[in-house]
Amino acid sequence: MFARTVSFNLKPGLAGEFTRLLDQSVLPMLRKQKGFQDEISLVAANKANAVGISMWDLQENAETYARSAYADVLKTLTPVVEGTPLVQTYEVSSSTLHKIPVRAV
Repeated sequence: MFARTVSFNLKPGLAGEFTRLLDQSVLPMLRKQKGFQDEISLVAANKANAVGISMWDLQENAETYARSAYADVLKTLTPVVEGTPLVQTYEVSSSTLHKIPVRAV
């Protein structure tokens, strides 16, 4: 399993709109992507930053999404995001939610 993290700087006062856009527009897009497993979204207590963590069955499915539908996600979030989001990709080494045992690194 693979995870993509995307770190966002939010425009002032728009954290609620960020969450609404995720729920109503971004999640439906993600659910249509081959290999998509889950999305976890986090908003900082100061409401200035957010992180999205998407889980994927295979690295190639995460990469296909990154080359295609991710651009539409960015367009959707443009009204509430400042700057360029930081994207990182990880291999999931353990997850209680997804019942993945801890793996030796």
